[in-house]
Amino acid sequence: MLNAVFLMIDIHSDVRTEGALIKKIAEGDKNALHELYDKIGKNVYGFALSITKNTYDAEDILQETFITIYQNAPSYQHQGKPRAWIYTIARNHALMKIRSEKKGTDELNENISDEHFGISKIENADLRLTLETALEKLGDEERQILILHAVSGLKHREIAGVLELPLNTVISKYNRAVKKMKLLLE
Repeated sequence: MLNAVFLMIDIHSDVRTEGALIKKIAEGDKNALHELYDKIGKNVYGFALSITKNTYDAEDILQETFITIYQNAPSYQHQGKPRAWIYTIARNHALMKIRSEKKGTDELNENISDEHFGISKIENADLRLTLETALEKLGDEERQILILHAVSGLKHREIAGVLELPLNTVISKYNRAVKKMKLLLE
């Protein structure tokens, strides 16, 4: 059942296209930035939300990520992993946001909504609600790893780089998250 659920979610994207878009952005093509945003903006937002657990912060991080992409596209070194580069930018912005909030006042976190992880594409309301509830029961790193792999299509090695975790830890936490999801979804 879990595999069927993840097949319903927008899973993969063409790496070459994203790399080409970043190259066009580096050349000053703002339409390429819009195209990249349309292509992966929801996934970046979902990833940011999985870290911050606050919709307003995730929106800010999404915007900051794409501003950073626009500013740093000329220095991007294409190594076949444009999404890993983008998610690293988003993660850095999220961590900076969390640090700055810890220094300032604490805000109440909002509940994570199903639409933020691409789950809203699932038409069956019961299945959508069940999946949303199961995702909320995962630990933060487990949820991030699962989203980056299943929803965004990153490989475990790329996730390890984005989250700055050892590869074995990522694989272990991914397997643990999948087992938890299976139990929760059954």
